[in-house]
Amino acid sequence: MNWLPLWLVCGLITFAIRYSFIALEGYYRPPGWFVRWLPFVPIAALTALTVPDLLLVAGKLSVGGDNPRWWAGLIAIAIAARWKNTLLTIAGGFAALGLLNFLR
Repeated sequence: MNWLPLWLVCGLITFAIRYSFIALEGYYRPPGWFVRWLPFVPIAALTALTVPDLLLVAGKLSVGGDNPRWWAGLIAIAIAARWKNTLLTIAGGFAALGLLNFLR
């Protein structure tokens, strides 16, 4: 099967979606509720990506002592809340995960 036509169509669709926001600049004003909720999109997306990896072990919910990712995530959240530093949060979370895996 020749994949080139599929790649071209997918590329054109992606381009059209992204270009539409640039082309409509100044012509379209989104509703107020949409603009107010827009800052929460990155938080929601990041949460949707990370929480399943923190809570699931072998496809089953695990928030106990046998899940080092859960505890490392809680430590990273505490670091983020205290110092509000992204690099420190990532480094602290990875360090906690490494230490917890080593001790396990």
